[in-house]
Amino acid sequence: MAATNPGGVKADQDSEYPAQSTADMTVFVQNLLVQMQNRFQAMSDSILSKIDDMGSKIDELEQSINDLKAEMGVEGVANSKPEEDEPSEDAA
Repeated sequence: MAATNPGGVKADQDSEYPAQSTADMTVFVQNLLVQMQNRFQAMSDSILSKIDDMGSKIDELEQSINDLKAEMGVEGVANSKPEEDEPSEDAA
């Protein structure tokens, strides 16, 4: 009978634990989902910020390239005639 009594007490405890365990698990999962959502939002914000920074850097690089092209275009016109003459001298 000693074995039956502890089993009976355990059966009463088991009937209380599933409800408490389910409630605890629900709270745990909800907290976990909130944490995941917050982390996802933080990462998304970080990624968007980095994309914006990269876009700005690309714009600056494009402007620098255009400036260099403009400089080379002005110098290229002045230097293009002597460069054309030099190969002729080398060929002669």
